[in-house]
Amino acid sequence: MILLTVNAVFCIAITLACYFLGLRFYRRYQKAWLNPLYTSSLLLIFLLIVSPIQEGAYQQGSSVFSPLLQLAVVSLAVPLYKQWPFLKKNYKKICIGVMSGTVLGVIAVLEMSRIFHLQEQLLASLIPRSATLPIALTISSDLGGITSTTVLFVIMSALISLIIGPILLKKLGIKSKSAKGLAMGTSAQMLGANRSLLWGEEEGAMGSVAMTISALFLTILVPILPYIL
Repeated sequence: MILLTVNAVFCIAITLACYFLGLRFYRRYQKAWLNPLYTSSLLLIFLLIVSPIQEGAYQQGSSVFSPLLQLAVVSLAVPLYKQWPFLKKNYKKICIGVMSGTVLGVIAVLEMSRIFHLQEQLLASLIPRSATLPIALTISSDLGGITSTTVLFVIMSALISLIIGPILLKKLGIKSKSAKGLAMGTSAQMLGANRSLLWGEEEGAMGSVAMTISALFLTILVPILPYIL
């Protein structure tokens, strides 16, 4: 019991240390690709490789962060509540825009699978890449995908969207607060919603609702996908 407690405390400590170190780099250089989610993950991977800590022991010790991830998703309901009148007024446009983006994301994965002849298990891991991570893991598991691969693709998809998204919106001359929030929330999920919140409350609310609707729609779409195809 004592050994398990020590292992849990140690794993939590190194995880937090890596995150705050990554956060310090991000705040100093203000580069999207230095998001602490990625820099801290890379640092943790390096530490697990060079240290005697087993992967299973780390997963068991750091399991406390899983409920916190779900809580972070729920906390995004606050800006949604504040922007409820606007959401109620424009719900049709919002739903159509987010659903269109989600469908295009699934179509892109299916076409890539067809072109590169991907295995079914890899395809199952790729399909939920545009959903927020807790939901993507559930969908991937139900489809028979590899959860670790899903995590990788969800993170990579969000990182690419986080880097390219703001530049592309600026180049296209899109200044609408709602459009910017919806685009970032649909493509980069929670990271996009957080980035949108930095632009303003309306953008943050749109990013949150895009992330939520995209995840719900994908959850409904996936079970009927084989019948559509």
